[in-house]
Amino acid sequence: MLDGVLFFPVTPFAPDGALDPQTLDAHVRAGVEAGAGAVFAACGTGEFHALSPREHTDVVRTAVEAVNGAVPVYAGVGGALPMAVDLAVTARENGADGLLLLPPYLVNADQDGLVRYVREVAEAAGLPLIVYNRANARFGPRAAVEVAAIDHVVGFKDGVGDIETLARTVVAIRASLRDSAKPFQFFNGLPTAEVTVPAYRAIGVPLYSSAVFCFAPEISLAFHQAVTTGDDKRADALLAGFFHPLVALRDKVPGYAVSLVKAGVRLRGLDVGPVRAPLTEPTREDLDELASLLERGLELARSTSA
Repeated sequence: MLDGVLFFPVTPFAPDGALDPQTLDAHVRAGVEAGAGAVFAACGTGEFHALSPREHTDVVRTAVEAVNGAVPVYAGVGGALPMAVDLAVTARENGADGLLLLPPYLVNADQDGLVRYVREVAEAAGLPLIVYNRANARFGPRAAVEVAAIDHVVGFKDGVGDIETLARTVVAIRASLRDSAKPFQFFNGLPTAEVTVPAYRAIGVPLYSSAVFCFAPEISLAFHQAVTTGDDKRADALLAGFFHPLVALRDKVPGYAVSLVKAGVRLRGLDVGPVRAPLTEPTREDLDELASLLERGLELARSTSA
C-alpha cells in the first residue's frame, strides 16, 4: 500500500538528445532523500510518450538501482497492447515493483474493450497494476468495478476530474471488494494535483501525484503535511500563493504540465535537458514567471512550516 508524496521524476536528455541515465540517477536519488513515498518512472511527467522501448527499459532500470529498495518503484506502461505487454514484462524483469497503466494510443474504445486491455496487460505482467483513468481510457463505474476485480490490479488513478462519476466509482469499487482481502487504493492524477486535493479527499481519495515534488520537494511536502494534519490555513496559503498561479501559467500552453516541471528542475540546478517534440519549451517570459513563482513558493513553505 502506497503512502506519502508520490514522485514522478522527469526523464533527462543529454545535449545530443540521448537519454541521460546519470542525471536521472541523481534526480531519483535526490527525490528519495527528500522523502518521496514512491517513485513512478517513465510516466507522464517522465515523457513516456517520447521514449523508445530501449530507453524505457533504461529509465526503469536506472530508477530501480537509484532507489535501491528504499521505496516502491512503479513503471509507466501503455500504448499499443503488444508494446504495453512487452514493456510491462521488461519492467518486471528489471526490478519494478508495480505498473501504472497509461491509455492506449489514439483509438477510442468501449468499456468492454478497455477492461480487456487492462486484463491482458495485468495477466502478462504479474505485477501490482494501477489503472489510469484519463484521455481516451475513461472507465465508468461498471467497468471500473470489473478492472478492480482483475488479479494484480491494485489501484485506480483518476486524471479526468469528473468528481461526481469518480465518487460513484469509489463507492462501487469499495462495495464490490467489501468481502475481499484484496488491497486497493485510489489516486488523484490530475495535473498539478494539489489544487484538487481537498475535493478528492472529500470523496475518499487521499493519494495524489506531485509533479511539483520534481523541482520543489520543500513546497510539495509542506502542502502534504498541511492537508494530512488538517492545517487548512497553511494549505490555503500555499494554494493561493503558489499552486493556483502555477496552474494559470501551466494552462497557457498545451504540454506545459511537463515542460514547466522540467524547466523547474533546471532552475534548481540539475540540467535535465529539454522536452522532446511534440512538447515545446517555455518562453523566456514564462520561465521568468516560473522562477518568481518558485521563489514565492519556497518562501511560503518556509514561513508556514510547523
